[in-house]
Amino acid sequence: MSVIPFDDRDGFIWYDGRLVPWREAKLHVLNHGLHYASCVFEGERVYNGSVFHLEDHNERLLNSARILGFEVPASMDDLAKATQEVISSNKIVDGYIRPIAWRGAEQMGVSAQASKIHLALAAWDWPAYFSPEARAKGIRMQWARWARPAPHTAPTQAKAAGLYMICTLSKHEAEANGCDDALMLDWRGQLAEGTGANIFLVINGELHTPTPDCFLNGITRQTVIGLARKRGIKVVERAIMPQELAKADEVFLTGSAAEVTPVGEVIGEIGHYRFAPGTICRLMWEDYDRAVGKQVASAA
Repeated sequence: MSVIPFDDRDGFIWYDGRLVPWREAKLHVLNHGLHYASCVFEGERVYNGSVFHLEDHNERLLNSARILGFEVPASMDDLAKATQEVISSNKIVDGYIRPIAWRGAEQMGVSAQASKIHLALAAWDWPAYFSPEARAKGIRMQWARWARPAPHTAPTQAKAAGLYMICTLSKHEAEANGCDDALMLDWRGQLAEGTGANIFLVINGELHTPTPDCFLNGITRQTVIGLARKRGIKVVERAIMPQELAKADEVFLTGSAAEVTPVGEVIGEIGHYRFAPGTICRLMWEDYDRAVGKQVASAA
């Protein structure tokens, strides 16, 4: 399958206050965000020309930067206007938005408090994160070797670039073994999340999901919890041990990219488990599709 490189595309990127041609949105190699991960970002889905939960994403971007010790050079209104500009200029109807803020190249070293803060927003057409076939029957996951760090060892409540290094390592290893994604534990050995999505277990007709105390409380996660409670489905947020997957009738992931994606199998040394998308997974899938304005597609 041919891949179009992201640095060689047509279109426009909003970069430090203005739209620039896509291929001109560049930065210097001696950039603090690249060398020291002083970088935060968001992942947003566009449906019918509008970003789902835009304010929530923008608030999280600003907060993530503050956790890393800098201020994004834009207000909530600025971010909303820039988002609309990049959607319109690239003629995006259904796609993905990537806002990103980082420390520049003025200083090179661990300390870089005088560095300029840059902000860019890119948008592109993007279909489903997982293939329709994988999503229909449930994706295959492998237990990750890397664990989500403790909150006192990393800024775990920020959507910060550095925190995704172990996600990339885990997903690459899973894909090399024929899986779609990796399932991560936290530093305590408790169930955490996928490499870019939260996880839910259906146990005795209830939704159980790990407490997000060392990983992001995803915006899609919060949306699905609200949709479930609206249907009268009990939602339990708690510490979950990996062996409890044996109690689950259904398992699914949630995320802006993943949306609502069933899990069909989890493999690896910790345990081998199989599931099939069932009633609750289908309801959450369909309710989420309605919430974002998509044509409802059944998970069955």
